[in-house]
Parts: sequence; C-alpha cells; structure tokens
Amino acid sequence: MDVEIRPCASAEEVSHAITPIRYYFGRTGPDENQTEQLIRVLPAERVYAAWEGDRAVGGLGAFPLQLTVPGGRVPAAGVTVVGVLPTHRRRGLLRGMMRALLDACHQRSEPVAYLWATEDTIYGRFGFGLASFTGDIDLSRERSAFHAPFAASGRVRLVSPAAAEEYVAPIYDRVAGVTPGMFERSSPWWHNRTLADPDWRRGSGGELQCAVLEDEGRPSAYALYRMNWAFDRGLQSGAVAVIEAIGESPQATGAIWRYLLDIDWMARVRAGLLPLDHPLLLLVAEPRRLGFSLRDGVWVRLIDVRTALSARSYRPEGSVVIEVADQFCPWNAGSWRIGRDGVDRTDDAPALRCDVTALGSVYLGGFTWTRLASALRVQELASGAAAHADTIFEASSAPWCPEIF
Repeated sequence: MDVEIRPCASAEEVSHAITPIRYYFGRTGPDENQTEQLIRVLPAERVYAAWEGDRAVGGLGAFPLQLTVPGGRVPAAGVTVVGVLPTHRRRGLLRGMMRALLDACHQRSEPVAYLWATEDTIYGRFGFGLASFTGDIDLSRERSAFHAPFAASGRVRLVSPAAAEEYVAPIYDRVAGVTPGMFERSSPWWHNRTLADPDWRRGSGGELQCAVLEDEGRPSAYALYRMNWAFDRGLQSGAVAVIEAIGESPQATGAIWRYLLDIDWMARVRAGLLPLDHPLLLLVAEPRRLGFSLRDGVWVRLIDVRTALSARSYRPEGSVVIEVADQFCPWNAGSWRIGRDGVDRTDDAPALRCDVTALGSVYLGGFTWTRLASALRVQELASGAAAHADTIFEASSAPWCPEIF
C-alpha cells in the first residue's frame, strides 16, 4: 500500500501521528486528554504523519518557538515526537516527513530548527549539527559544601505547581532572554508541559514540588524537583531529583541550590540537562564529587542561512567568508560573508569551507570553528581563518536548554 505524507487536520489525526513514537516508550496511542494537552502547544497543522490508508505509520511535529541566540531571538521549529514504526523502517518515511517539515518552515519564514536527538547518527543527514553538550550530576549531600561560607539572602517558600506560573515565569523569562539555547515559554506551555504532573512523568519519584526564593518580597530563583525517599536499614538512601533550578543572579542561583542540597531525609541530589558552565562546578568545594557526566545536548539546523545568521550578534573584528554545502536545503549553498555588518552572499574567495551542519554547531556558541577544524568538520582555506572566525562568533556563555521537548 502507498504511503502519503501530509500535515494533520484534527486532534484525532494528531493522536494517530504520535502513536509511532509512543510505541518506543512501550505505550499505546494517547488518550483524548493527552492529545488535547499537546495541541494546546503544538497545533495540528504542525504535526506531520506518514499515512498508510487510515493508519499513521510515522510522525513528527515542530513546536513554534522563539529561540534565544547570542544577542537576540529567532523563530524556531522545535522538532519533536519523531518516530516510524519498526514495521516501516528503511523506507524513506523519516526523510519524507523531514522534507515536508523543513519546506513548510522555509515557506513560513522560520529560519531555524532544533531538537533533542534520540540517536546521534540520525539527524546529520538532514543538516542538523550538534550545538551543545549537557551534563548530569549525582552528589552526596555529605559532600555538598560550597567552597566558601555562603549566607543565602531572602527566604524560600513552597508553592503549588498549579499556582507557580506567576512566580517562576518572570524568573525564567529574564534568564531565557539572555541564554542561547533557551526558548520563550507561553502560559499554555507552563500549564501543559513544565508544571504538569501526570503520573507517567513521576516514575518512582514523588509529586512535583516547586520552591521559590524571594528576596525582599520579589521572586529571584526557583526549583522544580521531586522527592524520591527511601531508607536502607534505617539510614536515608533517597534522592532529590532536580528537574529545573534557575536563578536570575549568581547569589540567587547559589541560594536555590543551597536549599536543594540541604533538604533533610535525602542522601543524594541528582540533576540533569545542566550547561557546561553551570555555577555548581565552581561553587562546590569538591567538584569531582558532582560526578559530572556529559551527553549531547541540542542539535541545530539552519533552514535559511541568511536570516538565521542575521538574527545573532557578532564581535566587531571584521568578517569572514564561508563556503557552505547543503544538499538537503540547496538554497543555502554558496559563499557567505558573515560579520557585524551583516550576512550576504559573495563571490569573494572563501576562507573556510564546511557543510551546513557546522553552522548549526557554532550557531549558539557551543563550539568554535577551530574545534570543528581540528575534528575535520571544517576546511581552513586561509591560514588563521578558523581563529579569526572564532573571534567574530564568540559567545559569552555556553548554550543551555533546560528541558527536552
């Protein structure tokens, strides 16, 4: 039977489209409530499915997001719910769905797509480049002392997740506005994703908790976490599972983490999706006790090179000409002069040559041109060009996306 790839036209079709990815989590199709929650933040027409008759055998979607980049924000497609049933693998269905999605993004002037990859070999063929690393920690409370005495200002109070948006959203907005890799959260996003607490999310953990740090009556940091309590022969062996902890200043960040590290009855504190420059790496007295471990973070795809690169800032150290190859989105191919004065096509000789995946890797500031050249992902055509490009593209912080979407 032929397979047709097209966007969904209703909530019922969305339910069919996300069934293939749920298969890999050991679940059947979503119920009506789960689908309704999803389409509040992911419109049906932004979900694509591979239809075999009236059955979806593959699907993917793209949240409409506003992505923070160095020096600005840009409309971005947050690619999600990607899956093809194992009965239909190796038939080009993912390629067809990605083709439809990226073409639609290009037509609606959405110049960037980014995602979390379930496998790190899938998305490079579609032009996505690894744009960040992220880290996990697993710290014994007994070894959680800071490197110097710390006097937290303000007070921490517990807030119901159902009532938390008014306290936590402004803090998140202030941090997300200046942190590459983070995105703007709408009120529906807070209620249907970040602060939602369905049973399937809890696993073996407790209910979602929200702690807010207030300084002179003004919220300045918050933490979302779960308490996984346990005892072994009367000794505490449970852990605090930190989902998200964000402060708008170094002092507020230190205070909210000090609160998390001091919760009684817990033996350990665990957290994931932390940026490589997270303050805890230097806040604690024994950094190796964090057990900081790396994994790949977000992957970025420039759908429209000119618009995407024009949305971010550059240092005032001239410009660099880069020749870009892009087989999947050929409208991007060619040489581009990039710098503080703008991004334009040029016939000038290039100083660097790369695939579009390299642009995705440097876009948020997670990697440098020199590092890519040393990994043979960029060809340096003029001596010192990679180092010069590093100066132009320099970002002030590591990319950070604190949630998988």
